[in-house]
Amino acid sequence: MVTVAIEKWGGLTGGILGTVPSTIVPAAAGMYLIGGEIALIESMAIIPLGMLVNGIFLTVWIILPPHLSQRANPLLITTLSALFIWTVSAIVMLKVAGIALENDLSSSNLGFIGLIMLIFLSVIINRRATEAPKGKHPVSPFVLVCRGLAAAIAIGVAVWLSGQGQPLVAGIAAVFPAIFLTSMVALWMAQGPTVPRGAAGPMMLGGASVAVYAIVSIWALPHYGVLFGSAISWIIAVIGWSIPAYIVLSKRNTSIGSKS
Repeated sequence: MVTVAIEKWGGLTGGILGTVPSTIVPAAAGMYLIGGEIALIESMAIIPLGMLVNGIFLTVWIILPPHLSQRANPLLITTLSALFIWTVSAIVMLKVAGIALENDLSSSNLGFIGLIMLIFLSVIINRRATEAPKGKHPVSPFVLVCRGLAAAIAIGVAVWLSGQGQPLVAGIAAVFPAIFLTSMVALWMAQGPTVPRGAAGPMMLGGASVAVYAIVSIWALPHYGVLFGSAISWIIAVIGWSIPAYIVLSKRNTSIGSKS
């Protein structure tokens, strides 16, 4: 759905709409049902930091490709570089989060700090309008199926880790950039590098809605149960972040376009 949205409506609209909370919904529900409230709180508190790591992952897709030679297989180099940087950043974030929690920083405060840092990075990356064209060629059904399977595996691993008493690791696993990775690769293979690069910035900004969902779910799921708590968290994340982010980016691009 993410790749199709970007192809049909361009990187701005598709990038924002494609990053509304999705895989985090069943992941949070599974963590709560299997690990209980404490596991939910610790896992969701790390999600904003995990989305910050994903923002760094997307930044690689924006910055690196223009500096690579076409003879050097730029897609492979960009993919491996982004995954390497994501892995290193995730390890650092886990260490920092563990130390912070050991020093009596509350899980909620940790989540808010991660959200603020994510918003700061997203604003820097999106401060200038970039070309975010629509796709001209369809992505094959096989690639779309692979993307869905990758996301499903990430959810399953996250829930399993939560049940094994590893909530912080589960939180990072829940935001493994399966959607971002497979979307970037699929779009590059079908459309070339311009389409995924144009969508990366809006996807980063829109992805903050996942962090908002995680913070709200810490309160909503224990108070209202899995079904209604998930619905409340999703609605707040979309109305409180995804829609405003889309409006801001649209107005910015329209303003820049009229001046040019």
